[in-house]
Amino acid sequence: MKIKKNIAISDSGFIFNPSTGESFTVNPIGVEIITLLKEEKDKDTIKKQIIEKYQTEETVFEKDFYDFVGMLTHFHLAE
Repeated sequence: MKIKKNIAISDSGFIFNPSTGESFTVNPIGVEIITLLKEEKDKDTIKKQIIEKYQTEETVFEKDFYDFVGMLTHFHLAE
């Protein structure tokens, strides 16, 4: 999964898709995940970083990650 190269993301969580003119906001963890995806980190690397940093359970991460990635795909922010 990759975030499209033309997607603009601010540190505050504002996302802009210039292809569609749509904008979105995400929370700080969403920004972190998108940044890691833009750096082309794989899911296991992202999972390890998020679980260690936020001390969440693996099953919670898995569900939330796939929901988040599904939304990124739905809104044409990822390919």
